[in-house]
Amino acid sequence: MASIECRQLCRDYKRGTDIIRTLLDVDLDISAGSFVALMGPSGSGKTTLLNLIAGIDRPTAGSIRVDGTDIARLSRSALAEWRSRRVGYIFQLYNLVPVLTAYENVELPLLLHPISARERHARVREALDLVGLADRHAHAPRQLSGGQEQRVAIARAIVTRPSVLLADEPTGDLDRTNAAQVMNLLAQLNRERGQTIVMVTHDPATAACAHRTVRLEKGKIVDAAHEAVLS
Repeated sequence: MASIECRQLCRDYKRGTDIIRTLLDVDLDISAGSFVALMGPSGSGKTTLLNLIAGIDRPTAGSIRVDGTDIARLSRSALAEWRSRRVGYIFQLYNLVPVLTAYENVELPLLLHPISARERHARVREALDLVGLADRHAHAPRQLSGGQEQRVAIARAIVTRPSVLLADEPTGDLDRTNAAQVMNLLAQLNRERGQTIVMVTHDPATAACAHRTVRLEKGKIVDAAHEAVLS
């Protein structure tokens, strides 16, 4: 069964008296454990699609099933609960809390989960170790490089052990060296943990790290190449 199934997905926004259609009748299947890049010009609907899959936004019409759950039909509270357990989200500009340490930023999502302090500590340390920042756990974001901040953001996204990892331009604010490190890390998470990854990018080199590229233009899928697992 596909991990993500989108059927006749539409998203409209109102701007004054005008209706702006950002997605139009999108049909898309993403297999469990795959790594997919969403590409297209600005305004093509890439981030809108990512936010719908994340449950951050709701479709105007159509359905989205993630691991068998039709998230478009969930209540607001049920959707928030589902999202906290099943989805990790990586932002381009990190979205770290500046007054918290790396450890505390990674810990934040776990505070919503009914687990012990010992288990919470173990998960945070595991996530920071995985991204190579266990020795920076007490540093505030301002004391880290851009690449390190993004790796903290990745640790925060994976600390709840989500089945789906979503990334919006994860290398867009990084130089080539740090971008390569981040993409190697995402590929490792996909390969070793089997996490389904959907990533928005404008960069062909970044997209080449994925198994499959889906191209959007004006709210429609214009190319969805078949999946090819990279060695």
